[in-house]
Parts: sequence; structure tokens; C-alpha cells
Amino acid sequence: MSLPEKKTETRGTKKQKIRYVRKHEDLYEVLQKIKLWPSRTGVLHGIKSITRKGAYIEFVTHCGNKLQIKNSKTSRVSRWLRNKWHVRACPRCKVPAWKLEKFSSTSFH
Repeated sequence: MSLPEKKTETRGTKKQKIRYVRKHEDLYEVLQKIKLWPSRTGVLHGIKSITRKGAYIEFVTHCGNKLQIKNSKTSRVSRWLRNKWHVRACPRCKVPAWKLEKFSSTSFH
């Protein structure tokens, strides 16, 4: 006589939800939703705080960098975010793995 098999439930295996962001939205709106900043070297930084100052955006990363950039729909940063180009995450910002997975599942329409 064999024992009945137990049903095992796997917790935390939710189906990953796809986030949609408008393709040609202002850079400020995209950065505020995603909270990630790709530097010129391809390092992905986490954004701690972000403010709009006229035609410019000021933000502070988790590793302490303060940046002021122009709010543009066609900038390098906008292209890199839409195409998801990055080399690695910043070790000082400590971007969590779930945030990188969420960013990779984001779709720009």
C-alpha cells in the first residue's frame, strides 16, 4: 500500500505582469516611473529623489551622485531606457534583482 501524494503549493510564483510606458513620453515621467538611470558607461543607477526645474531635471542617485539633465524625449537616456541598454547595475546603489526584472519586463508602446 502506497501513501497518497501530497499536493505542494509553490508560493511566490506569480505570473510576471507586463508594465506599459508610453514610448515618447517626457523623460521626467519615465524616470519617475522606472526610478533607474543608465550612465554613459552603461551602469544602471537607482534614483533616490527626482525634481523638475523648468526644462531640466535634477535627481540624486542612491550612490550619492547629483545630476542635472535636460528633459528631452529623444535624448541618449530616453533611447537607452526604451531599448533597455545597460551593462550592469551599480554596486554602490545596490539595485535589487526584482527591480531589474521589473525593468526588463517593461514594454514601451
